[in-house]
Amino acid sequence: MSTVDQALATQLANIEKRTGKSLAELVAIAKGCGKEKHGQIRDYLKEHLKMGHGDANTVTHYALQSSSSFEPKATDDDPLDAIYAGPKSALRPIHEKLMAAITKWGEFEISPKKGYVSLRRKKQFATVGPATNSRIDIGINMKGMAGTDRLEEQPPKSMCQYKVRLTKAEEVDAELLAWLKQAFESAS
Repeated sequence: MSTVDQALATQLANIEKRTGKSLAELVAIAKGCGKEKHGQIRDYLKEHLKMGHGDANTVTHYALQSSSSFEPKATDDDPLDAIYAGPKSALRPIHEKLMAAITKWGEFEISPKKGYVSLRRKKQFATVGPATNSRIDIGINMKGMAGTDRLEEQPPKSMCQYKVRLTKAEEVDAELLAWLKQAFESAS
């Protein structure tokens, strides 16, 4: 099981504990809420079950990935397989090392996108994905840090305030993890 799958399984189990409802019950609630769009279902779960944004978002994604009857479907597809396909596959160990460190800090949502994954708590704290065939870019959302040669400040209104470029797993070091931990903690 990949790190993404492990994190999702942990988050879903924690959602069940916090709500006191099984995943099947939560999917049934999403199905019966009378809403069809992702944002509407998420907001319904937040309002009626008092779920946090990340939990409601994850349940909604889970429900909407199923058939039109909202029955959960099993899948062996790992979104990282698509993100790190072909020549980018050599970058996956960097991703795995980074995610192994981040998952030790607590709960968060991993939201795969077309070419990267978004890491969220109440808000997005980082993005991780290949920028080229030989480099991963880590987007970091945090405030109050002065940019450096390594911690590149991004233009205003960018998705993330900072970017760090990685070409090898050894670059997942204490300095990078400290920046990510600051972003992680401020996103709660």
